[in-house]
Amino acid sequence: MSGMFNVAERGAGSYRPLAILRWVMVLIFVTFGIQKFTPQSAHGIVQYISNSPFVGWLSIFGARGEAYLLGVVELGTAALLAAGAFSSLASVFGSLMGVVTFLITWSFFFTTPGVVTWSLSTHPIAWNLTGEFLFKDIVLLCVCVVLFLASLPAPGRRRGRQEVRPAASAD
Repeated sequence: MSGMFNVAERGAGSYRPLAILRWVMVLIFVTFGIQKFTPQSAHGIVQYISNSPFVGWLSIFGARGEAYLLGVVELGTAALLAAGAFSSLASVFGSLMGVVTFLITWSFFFTTPGVVTWSLSTHPIAWNLTGEFLFKDIVLLCVCVVLFLASLPAPGRRRGRQEVRPAASAD
């Protein structure tokens, strides 16, 4: 099954530099994941999680528990992205997990109270430092989308079918 997907490290031309994006995302997910095991990070993410319609349910684990769970997910995403350098299927799943992660974290920009002030007067949109921190997730989301799309099979490639060649004659 994994033969129908792509891996940037085996690509050529303009496809190969995507490997740099993969390893940057691995580094980001490892550092974010490790940070979730610190009390400071566990306390810092409470405001986002408690107001999120997507991950608000994590509060049942308490502040430390929700941080630990997210840390494990982020380290798992890093592992899949790293394995994606060798396995095209891991590349697909790791980049897809990254897409989901950053869709959720970017939603905090809109669901966390006080982050954004919408106004029709002086500044149509203004955000505080928390908003600036969250806004960068658009770029990280796009990187994961690019890695995911690059992992998919080429449109002209047929799945599960191999080219049939005529048998050699025994002259």
